[in-house]
Amino acid sequence: MKKEARFLHDRAIDALTLSIDHFNRAWDVSRAEGVLIQLDRGFEMLLKAAIVHQGGRIREPRAKQTMGFDHCVRKCLTNADVKCLEPEQALTLQIINGLRDAAQHYILEISEEELYLQAQAGVTLFKDLLGTVFGEDLSDYLPERVLPVSTRPLQDLLVLFREKIDEVRKLLKPGSRRRVEARARVRPIAIMEGSVQGSHVQPGEGDLNRILRRIEAGE
Repeated sequence: MKKEARFLHDRAIDALTLSIDHFNRAWDVSRAEGVLIQLDRGFEMLLKAAIVHQGGRIREPRAKQTMGFDHCVRKCLTNADVKCLEPEQALTLQIINGLRDAAQHYILEISEEELYLQAQAGVTLFKDLLGTVFGEDLSDYLPERVLPVSTRPLQDLLVLFREKIDEVRKLLKPGSRRRVEARARVRPIAIMEGSVQGSHVQPGEGDLNRILRRIEAGE
């Protein structure tokens, strides 16, 4: 493995380890934010390592900075020389990145089940990329355990989102004065919906309010 690729690869493993550690910590101070920020960083480092390892470039000519997360995903999805992602894998990465942006730059209210869903999807994809690109297994670096661990097993995905919508609808009852909290709770849904539709821009207040109006209308 090239030296630069090895450095990036090792930083990716470190970030994933920190993400898993944050998920399994026994207290909740900035827990979700820590999980998503480190998971997102781990994938950016891993994609850059994959590009360099396969003979690609992570800097544009005369650019001072290496390419960003979205550029790495597009390159690993569409560039034949370094391709290592399938469309559904790229979608998983875009959702994680969108949630990370919300956690880093504003407010993100994400349920335990949603956090588990993204963390487990991330660990699985990280393992797949290690095998595909580097011929390694995640168990070479982490103990062979069930990671991450949750005291609340993940429900059926449709049930999970129905329950979330019901919670938001309660926050929107007349006189509750909890619309700000309701907007924070639908932000993960808006990010996922936007990623599925190919948008990588954070949802604005207008976007969130439109979703709230649909929920109030009974959707």
